[in-house]
Amino acid sequence: MRRELLLSVGAGTGLSVLGGAGTAGADDSERPDSDDESASFDGRVAHLLGELSVDEKASLLHQYQPPIPREDLDSFRTGTEALHGVAWLGEATVFPQAIGLASTWNPKLIKRVGDAVGDEVRGKHDASNGGVGLNVWSPTVDPLRDPRWGRNEEGYSEDPLLNDEIATAYLDGLTGDDPDFLKTAPILKHFIGYNNETERTTTNAQVPPRLLHDYYLPFFRRPIESGGAVGVMASYNVLNGRPMTASPLLNRVREWAPDGRAVLNVSDAWAPVNLTGAQEYFESETRARAAALIAGLDSFTEYGSDSTATVEAILAALEEGHLSEDDLNEAVGHVLTVRSRLGELTSTETEPYADKTAAVIGRPEHRELARKAAREQAVLLKNEGREPVLPIGDEERVAVLGPLSDRVFEDWYSGTAPYRITPREGLRDQLGAERISTAVGADKIALVEQSTGEYVTAGVGKGGGVLGLGETDAPSVQEFEVVQWTDSVRTLQAMANDRYVTVEDEQLVNAAERPFGWENVQEGFEFVEVDDDTIALRHPASDRYVALEDGSLLVSAEQESAAARFEIDVREDGIETALEAVAEADVAVITVGTHPLIGGRETQDRDDLALAPAQRKLVERVADAHPRSAVVLETSYPVSMQGWHHRVPSILWTSHAGQETGRALADVLVGECAPGGRLTQTWPRSVDQLPDLFEYNIAETEMTYRYGQADPLYAFGHGLSYSSFEYGRLRISPRGMLRAGDEATISVEVTNTGSMAADEVVQVYTSQRRSRTKQPDLVLRGFERVHLEPGERTRVEVSIDHEAFSIWDVTSRQQVVERSTQAVLVGSASDDIRRWGRLRVDGERIRSRDLSEKTRLVDADDWSWDDIELLDRSKADGTVVGMSDGSWVSFATVDLRERPSEATVSVASADSDGTTIELRSGSPSGRVLGRTEAPSTGGVYDYQDVTMSLDRAVGHNRELYVVTRGGSVRIDTIHLE
Repeated sequence: MRRELLLSVGAGTGLSVLGGAGTAGADDSERPDSDDESASFDGRVAHLLGELSVDEKASLLHQYQPPIPREDLDSFRTGTEALHGVAWLGEATVFPQAIGLASTWNPKLIKRVGDAVGDEVRGKHDASNGGVGLNVWSPTVDPLRDPRWGRNEEGYSEDPLLNDEIATAYLDGLTGDDPDFLKTAPILKHFIGYNNETERTTTNAQVPPRLLHDYYLPFFRRPIESGGAVGVMASYNVLNGRPMTASPLLNRVREWAPDGRAVLNVSDAWAPVNLTGAQEYFESETRARAAALIAGLDSFTEYGSDSTATVEAILAALEEGHLSEDDLNEAVGHVLTVRSRLGELTSTETEPYADKTAAVIGRPEHRELARKAAREQAVLLKNEGREPVLPIGDEERVAVLGPLSDRVFEDWYSGTAPYRITPREGLRDQLGAERISTAVGADKIALVEQSTGEYVTAGVGKGGGVLGLGETDAPSVQEFEVVQWTDSVRTLQAMANDRYVTVEDEQLVNAAERPFGWENVQEGFEFVEVDDDTIALRHPASDRYVALEDGSLLVSAEQESAAARFEIDVREDGIETALEAVAEADVAVITVGTHPLIGGRETQDRDDLALAPAQRKLVERVADAHPRSAVVLETSYPVSMQGWHHRVPSILWTSHAGQETGRALADVLVGECAPGGRLTQTWPRSVDQLPDLFEYNIAETEMTYRYGQADPLYAFGHGLSYSSFEYGRLRISPRGMLRAGDEATISVEVTNTGSMAADEVVQVYTSQRRSRTKQPDLVLRGFERVHLEPGERTRVEVSIDHEAFSIWDVTSRQQVVERSTQAVLVGSASDDIRRWGRLRVDGERIRSRDLSEKTRLVDADDWSWDDIELLDRSKADGTVVGMSDGSWVSFATVDLRERPSEATVSVASADSDGTTIELRSGSPSGRVLGRTEAPSTGGVYDYQDVTMSLDRAVGHNRELYVVTRGGSVRIDTIHLE
């Protein structure tokens, strides 16, 4: 375990830093020798806090921290992106997308990936003379609760345990194995309640306490507890009425850090500006920055590299008394401690990662690791038939088809790949060119402008040219390959130079190497039907149409009526060409999927999960024509397969898997290795099975495998193999009661009963049979990916700590282990259980409700979820329930044997509008026990107690309902007297 630092700032007492041997205290009058390793962390930080001016300290709380030469502090920048390789900084190894890395279910492999990425960050740091920062904003650990989220590919899983295992492994690689120093300093994204891009800065993610503690917080907690992550990035959204940029949950993260380690929390880009902007939460920048710092934010990412506004706001907050210098010291201490652990405050001879130079970037070992990761993440979704299509036979001829057959795309957080091996190239190299036939399956068209009758022509040079109108019949300048990526968006690739048509200064130019760009890519176009024969071209990125002006084609028309009209001249029918390619083939491999930057990505959620219509049609036509068809589905998220799933015998899924995509897919398709990946989230049959995108209460909506998502297309953990596995006898210990401080051991024997070496992912779930509260249907408790030769047998063992069964008890407001009987289920997927058993867990019997104690309404057991809103009690802390006409919350198992005569509720309302508050028994329309009017308290943060008399409030284990009639009110607490 690393030697940790405990950094604490006591009010009015100066700084105390506790750590390993040789620690220098805050009152040391001399600067510690920077060559002395034992002093370089603790004493140096303490010294700096004593020496830096207030202005200098404030300057260290921005993303771009200036140099302070008199203290030998270099400039420092937070935020190098390293999600699945070093991003945005030139060529670097590109590994599979994060969702693909998690689909390996192989933490040991992912640690190696993280180690390689950490090395390459160091290499970029060296090559830039320190310009590339070592604080990395990775990994993204948001739960994948809804596949419509535009950033689905950035996360790992819908399950917290799988997320923790993969994230912690990646972090272990990023941070290195030195006990004192960090290779890189990773930050977890995005804390917390962030799963939609639509209105992402103003969405109020409503998460009740039980779900917050049992589901959402665990995605972040263990990666912090493990010591791998140095902090979190506050997310854009609002959580229960309060912006996360100023949420006290940021300080909660510090409680998780091992041995009091300093935690560095950062904001997302420009998020602090929203506090007084879109969120309208604070009336001044000064109060907003002060509140964020007090809540636990240490670094502000705003105004690009210009820190002036941030520093001025912090200094003003100090002057006006909204911040103390102790508050400032605490945040700056977090920043400096992380910088010290990166080796900045010690000599290069001492710092163990100083030898990581630019030579490590893209090294051969990293390329082979990228191929291995891309292989292991592939998931065989389907492989039916008496003679399954996959793996491809030794002598079979293969038609490689589809719009992704000869393309490898990078997503927004990818690095720039040094090379890209496409599926066609990978299969060609495996099988030989003579066994391969190919077709993209996309139409090649020419566009005829109707008013002139002339063809649209493209530039022939490598860099392309401005699209114009010409009378030439040369196909090379007239033809464009059209690929449809969503229901509406297509790309046009000029055959003249294989470049994509893009927009520069309103002009159409065939100059782009790939579709790319922030929000909407510039290379996307919509074909808007004007009549049966003509279309208009709409450019979604600019929300304009292509018009003909003075003989030039410009993206300038605001209305369709002003747009140029084009007739489509189909020069090559893509599907017919594909059918010709499969005519002599033994196997058709149809490579289809999504573009990682079109139809969903950061800033853009998706409305649908279906393949684009043209791609669906290609799959259907080829599959109908050729019985031995296999679909390779390359996507960043689950895809619905309505209309074609039953037509295809074999389906193999891959993420956008980076530079080695083609070689890795070929390895799997021809059986060089068996597919062993497993799905990390539930695949719905269609979007019709999904609730509102903004619905975060997954227990209420029964989302994810945990809460029994109904009739999925593919279940969590699903994945097939070319081999078969037999599960032997299940062993569970202890046979008696699992008690506090002990752990259960679940073991099962697994045998490869097939004829091919393969990997099996053994998954262990539990299900609590009885509980005072609604529990998940299933909970993943452990897993192991094992490789077995034909006939080989192994015993897989999973340990479960007693505390793993703890749940958040709303009656006591703490984690408790409930006395229970747990069903133990072991299998190959959440819906493929092979062995069953049971485990008795010792614990508490959760007490009856005692509402004589003041009880928060947000800790209720149930509610009319559509009619309430979880809101902030104050701008600093607390959560209350916003209620309106007809809304209710309920408390179960209430003890009324003391026969209370009064109930008091704490309410706030700027204008109560004649709101009545009722206490009812048994149901929202049950017997009225009491009733009172809620007054206007003058403001939504001004609380007042109101009391109602109770009539016949007696009994034991009663269910009480708080119901509101009339207007709106915030209710904080209730208690019975």
